[in-house]
Amino acid sequence: MLKITPTTADAVVMAAVADYFKVLSETSRLQILTCLKSGAMNVMEIGEATGLGQANLSKHLKVLTQAGILSRHPKGTSAYYEIADPIIFELCDLACDRISQRIIQQAEKLKSFRSKNTGF
Repeated sequence: MLKITPTTADAVVMAAVADYFKVLSETSRLQILTCLKSGAMNVMEIGEATGLGQANLSKHLKVLTQAGILSRHPKGTSAYYEIADPIIFELCDLACDRISQRIIQQAEKLKSFRSKNTGF
């Protein structure tokens, strides 16, 4: 697997990395990924689970599929989507863990600030 380091990365590679993260920067897409964590679902099932409208859902499914994160499989009159790149969950877990740590740190700072300034 190719490792990208500051010495080997060029503008094209960095743009591709930025584009990948842009795909994940949309809340609705993260909801879709969470739904599909347990396995393949058709469009109607994903829509019911996320509350997204048909047009909005189709747009997000297309973006996730084009990014190689999801795969699409026609089955009868339905299309089923599933995770094509399971490492996406590791990436999301890393981000969630880091965000949780930051929230805890901020809460501790706020608590310390309040106790210093109000005596509580």
